[in-house]
Amino acid sequence: MKCNQCGAAAPDDAAFCHKCGAPMGDLATDMNAKQRFAAALARGGDDDDEPEQILWQGQFSHRAMIGTWITAGVLSIALVVMAFVAKFSTPGWLGVAGALAVVWIGSLLTLLYRQVTVHYYLTNQRLLHERGLLWREIDRIEAIDVDDVTYRQGPIERMLGVGTVRITSSDATTPEFDITGINNVRNVATMIDEVRRKERRRRGLHIESV
Repeated sequence: MKCNQCGAAAPDDAAFCHKCGAPMGDLATDMNAKQRFAAALARGGDDDDEPEQILWQGQFSHRAMIGTWITAGVLSIALVVMAFVAKFSTPGWLGVAGALAVVWIGSLLTLLYRQVTVHYYLTNQRLLHERGLLWREIDRIEAIDVDDVTYRQGPIERMLGVGTVRITSSDATTPEFDITGINNVRNVATMIDEVRRKERRRRGLHIESV
């Protein structure tokens, strides 16, 4: 008798394959979808056969702060108009200039902080979220644990091609995870979904049955 998973030869009365641990014979037939899923997780798949490769990496996009830039611009115009109407003296104009500097510099520093401290990596096996400046923290979500991938965009975000990808997973520490401010958000969401489907097919799982 041969194993349906790896093709290794095994005795006719074997319950599990000695090479990959997959159930055999009547046991394989009787397992339901949930049990097959658990068995595949326990086996861990043939990760060594396919080296891990980075398929995509991204960070927070400056386009995702379009609302902040618009707000800062409107506020700047309003302050300048108010200063003209009120006929501010030199100290008043200095106060307006200081307020505008705080708004714009604060916005730029916020963007810089997000771009420097937050990075995302998608490989053919998992999704990694790296964050932190002095101390780095990395979250890992295995592709096989991803249950659903969606994305959302506001009207302006659709025009700019940015948005947020939401990951729903069976990972105990990260059941829901948002990848915010991403360029080409639709393509990224599709790529993540394809990776999780490919990984499940590689481990012999049927997504529709689980």
